[in-house]
Amino acid sequence: MDSLERSTGGFAINRLRGGRGIPIVRADVRNFSDCGGFDVVVHAAAYVSVPESVSRPVDYVENNVVGTARVAHECGRAGSRIIYLSSAAVYGNPVKLPIPEDHPINPLSPYGLSKYLGELVIENFSRVYGFRYVILRLFNVYGPGQNPAYAGVISSFIERTLRGEPLVIYGDGEQTRDFIYVRDVAEVILRIIEGDLFSNEVYNIGTGRPKSINELAKIVINILSKNDVRIIHEEERPGGDIRHSYADVSRLVSIFKITFTSLNEGLRNTLNDMNIAYS
Repeated sequence: MDSLERSTGGFAINRLRGGRGIPIVRADVRNFSDCGGFDVVVHAAAYVSVPESVSRPVDYVENNVVGTARVAHECGRAGSRIIYLSSAAVYGNPVKLPIPEDHPINPLSPYGLSKYLGELVIENFSRVYGFRYVILRLFNVYGPGQNPAYAGVISSFIERTLRGEPLVIYGDGEQTRDFIYVRDVAEVILRIIEGDLFSNEVYNIGTGRPKSINELAKIVINILSKNDVRIIHEEERPGGDIRHSYADVSRLVSIFKITFTSLNEGLRNTLNDMNIAYS
């Protein structure tokens, strides 16, 4: 097992084994050859690091695109329906906000490209093999079970706050992101399956409520009662971050009538899962 596999799938497998009674079959998504007996496949297998995708683009295409083709082909043969977890990374720098599902596609990294190519594979194979699907473009998912290696700014802020270290923000901190709690994502997936809502549609999975990185830092400090922790700003990293990104969720809300978990509640649930005390 290489470093990519250890850092992604291995983490999830170890967590599922933690007394939850969930049967697990270890397999390579690129060699997936049997989905007999499954009505629905939730295809979440992917390499997910944007920086790593820049240094290992062929690995990302092989795993994320070829793996998706293998899964889609086998599901077509078996008549299974598919929920494909894509990413807001397919949009790149937004030309309008909030970002609707029909926004121009312009991925800025091999990771974003691989997720969009996966979407095209699902759509094409659905026409060829006749299965039904739903594509979910996830924005910034966080919460219990997040992989520390890839959880991003929320995990970094929590860890540094607990150690009493300054929270480092690149740039002025006014860049915004759409943080969605993992339970809300799971709720959408469950409703699709239970309602058989496989309409060959694409949905943004976010809250539509942008939060600046400055706001996020202050919320984490407040929840952990670490008011002595400083926030420091450093120069933007080379290439710069996308300035603003948040989802148009009107299509999602119209179908699923979902009520989103607030960032404060979601962070408290995350801390509970980590057995961390807070105010």
